[in-house]
Amino acid sequence: MKFSINNPCPCGSGIKYKKCCGKYHKGLVAKTALELMKSRYTAFAIEKIDYIIKTSTFQKDFDDLKSFSKNCEFKKLEILEFIDGNSEAYVTFRATISCDTQDNSFTEKSRFIKENGKWYYQSGQIL
Repeated sequence: MKFSINNPCPCGSGIKYKKCCGKYHKGLVAKTALELMKSRYTAFAIEKIDYIIKTSTFQKDFDDLKSFSKNCEFKKLEILEFIDGNSEAYVTFRATISCDTQDNSFTEKSRFIKENGKWYYQSGQIL
């Protein structure tokens, strides 16, 4: 199925993608780490790996992420905890994902840092 900007946003907000995470994918800067986290989940769900790269503090080979994004169905995002801060924040979430009919769901505590007025994904710990 082809994804449309009028589809509900994969982050689970209940609103259209174009009015939700789509605005971040087009260049709007996320005001909080939580907004960034949700927009990154959505980027995985709709195969916008360039956004994942752009919002990470590290550089690595993202080919494995492209394959993961393309071959998996991102079913649900649950925010379990959000610890906000001025320059560092944490988001604990559960992602329900299915890859090749296998459950690849996980819970992660992600660390975000703010540099030059922008939030970036720093690291994550699988719980």
